[in-house]
Amino acid sequence: MNNDDTIFALSSGHGKSGVAVIRISGNNLHDFAKKIIDRATLAPRHVYFTNLRDDNGEVIDQCVVIYFAAPHSFTGTDIIEIQCHGAPAVINKIFEFLRGHNMRVATPGEFSRRAFYNDKMDLTDVDGLVALLDAQTDKQRAAALRSMMGGDSVIYENWRDQMLEISAYAAAMTDYDTDDLPPNISDIILEHIKTLYTAVSGVLGNYKVSRAIMCGINIAIVGETNVGKSSLFNRIVGANRAIVSDIPGTTRDVVSAQMDIDGYMVNLSDTAGLRNTVDFVEKIGIERTNTEIANADIVLHVIDTTSSPSLAKGRSRAVAFREGGWRVAPDGVVEILIVNKSDTIDSRDIRGAIYVSAKTGAGISELMHEIRNRIAEITNNGESTVMINARTYDLLITARDELFAALNDFNGDYDILSEHVRYAADAIGKILGTIGTAEILDKTFSQLCLGK
Repeated sequence: MNNDDTIFALSSGHGKSGVAVIRISGNNLHDFAKKIIDRATLAPRHVYFTNLRDDNGEVIDQCVVIYFAAPHSFTGTDIIEIQCHGAPAVINKIFEFLRGHNMRVATPGEFSRRAFYNDKMDLTDVDGLVALLDAQTDKQRAAALRSMMGGDSVIYENWRDQMLEISAYAAAMTDYDTDDLPPNISDIILEHIKTLYTAVSGVLGNYKVSRAIMCGINIAIVGETNVGKSSLFNRIVGANRAIVSDIPGTTRDVVSAQMDIDGYMVNLSDTAGLRNTVDFVEKIGIERTNTEIANADIVLHVIDTTSSPSLAKGRSRAVAFREGGWRVAPDGVVEILIVNKSDTIDSRDIRGAIYVSAKTGAGISELMHEIRNRIAEITNNGESTVMINARTYDLLITARDELFAALNDFNGDYDILSEHVRYAADAIGKILGTIGTAEILDKTFSQLCLGK
């Protein structure tokens, strides 16, 4: 990949549209910009309306053209943005014209890669941009935008500066005799490391919050066969997505839907009924149900007092769910007990349960209120110091472990302590891209679309 090439790409969406945006990045594009707007002079960041002509003088389209001079552009290079009509024929004709001027189509993420190399973005900014382009809910948008605009970078850069300072100071101390050092210098250094360790650990502790915001909150509807799980799923989603039948074991696979609840992405799944079965396909469905439970943030455990085998085994209806009645979710997973088919029963004596009727809609508002409350608890009302993805999570683990080793293994050897803290700083540097590898860069930028 040659960073000196002039590249172009469609930055707006593909397909028929009223307006399309074509972005060009390269060095010394001033003269080309003057050519396409047919003016002798050109001012950066000014909007020009022009008849864009090919090299034979034929009008391709009426366009709006903006020229951004380096280094004051997204990539740090010269950039031209052409706003044309969004007809595929127009776009293809402009592409043909640009190829004729020794330009090539950009690879995915190549514009952002140039911005990175020209110090316009670091990798946390790029991570935020990737997340912003994928954002489907308001909470995802806000978290991604904060990261893209440098909110995460400020935190990481501050940590790394402190780590490098501690590492350098500790390494320099080996040049001094113990008697020449302040008596409490070790305590001071260790206290600074402890503060950093606490900060990194705190961010890692919010990983679940960050994951829930960016990837969505997983909610699984589970229970025995024929208790109305699919009917409840359809009622919550507001559409007949799952097959409903009186025949036990109708649902053989996981049926999923995505929802926006209070700005949070929710991945709702209807699962196969839990029961002993000899049916091979149904067994596979039950295995997938168990996988959904293991990956869930919230489990909606549906029972039916008229047909649930659990109740037929002699368990008291008065057993409080919060004291352990009919629990299927693993520890640490929020579980909401739901008694379905409330329109067919009179008593409501199962404490901690929410009574609903998927058929009539009774109790659904109360259930959704409880779900919203649990989502707020899981996401800490959307408060997360930084956005963490799989890449940054692993590097933060490394930084935390190196800081812990510096604290736990210190026996007066400042060289070893300095190395542990420096390794922690290196991990943070990889998050920022200050220290990078081709593999990390390729994986990060390849997630972006053309024109970004």
